[in-house]
Amino acid sequence: MTGPYQQQPVPGGPQYGPPGTGPSGQQYGLPAPMPATVPQQPGFLIAIGDIAVSEGLITTPSGSFPLRGAIWTATDMSQSSERTPPYAIVLAILFLPFCFLGLLFLLIKQKVVAGYVQVTVNSAGRFHSAMIAVRNESTFPMVMHQVNYARTLSAM
Repeated sequence: MTGPYQQQPVPGGPQYGPPGTGPSGQQYGLPAPMPATVPQQPGFLIAIGDIAVSEGLITTPSGSFPLRGAIWTATDMSQSSERTPPYAIVLAILFLPFCFLGLLFLLIKQKVVAGYVQVTVNSAGRFHSAMIAVRNESTFPMVMHQVNYARTLSAM
């Protein structure tokens, strides 16, 4: 005796679920037929802010210009400072009655980095500038690495 969900296997392969719920005309495990392939445009090699570099072309929001002979500059306009974090001030106030031991919490310092890195590119009489927000101390070296790679591509 079989229940409504216990069906006998159909010759030619397993069947899962009620009849008619499988894919129509397509066997399990085989990929769908691929459409005719269209030649793809080459992708970007690197993107620095809103400046994208592909083979032979620099693309910016203000237009595209040639990569060969482009002049790249990067300027660090960030500032770093130290401050006492709020949790250290709270702990200092809480532990102040205990032999002024809480004042040691005021020695805790936190380094804060803020600002931008400006990347400019000049090619074929056109100029574009991008401002990249600085998140931490390693932002400028990372952007400088990308700019040096773009300089290498411009020299080829």
